[in-house]
Amino acid sequence: MGYHSKFMTCCVKRVCNGCCLATQTRGSNDCPFCRTSTDFPDYKSAIAMVRKRAEKKDPSAIHFLGDKYFFGNYGLKKDVPRAVEMWTEAAELGSLKALCALGNAHLNGLGGLAIDRAKGFEFWETAARKGHADSRHNLGTSELQLGNCDRAARHFVIAAKLGVKVSLDAIKDMFKRGDATKDQYAEALKGYQAAMEEMKSHDREVAARVGFAGYVHAIGPS
Repeated sequence: MGYHSKFMTCCVKRVCNGCCLATQTRGSNDCPFCRTSTDFPDYKSAIAMVRKRAEKKDPSAIHFLGDKYFFGNYGLKKDVPRAVEMWTEAAELGSLKALCALGNAHLNGLGGLAIDRAKGFEFWETAARKGHADSRHNLGTSELQLGNCDRAARHFVIAAKLGVKVSLDAIKDMFKRGDATKDQYAEALKGYQAAMEEMKSHDREVAARVGFAGYVHAIGPS
């Protein structure tokens, strides 16, 4: 869904590109979800709206702010330790994306954290068990790097069934090298195609065809 949608800073909801385009086609720049105008004067106004949601302990808003501190954009000064703090809070409130980010942080020793591969895997595994596709793909990639091909293939199959194209590509490459079976690749391909069919909509296809970029203060696949 991420690559076909935008994160709306007004309500911290992810809205599909098809819905955004359909709303604009009707002559409105309002958010399709909360109907708030997206004609913000600058990024500071957008961040202010997200902060209001974060103050109410919205995990999506807190995770979003953590990402912006990590990259140092949207007018925020880069502050990796602060980003890790916000991801931790967001994860405690139920954000799967924050769990994934914490996995990356521990595996790479970000924000003053000691490199802890086991703890990083633990965060990814927790998120993956709850349905987070990117964490599942990360587990597959890490297992492949460790030479655990069967475990990697199982992770990639699950992620492909959740609509992750890079996981499908990964297991296809594994099959070509002889590191995954024909049945594993077939299962991943069938699952990915089913996921794409389930997400299909006319408005979304139109948005993809015309290269719809979304609203100014909406964020893509972050």
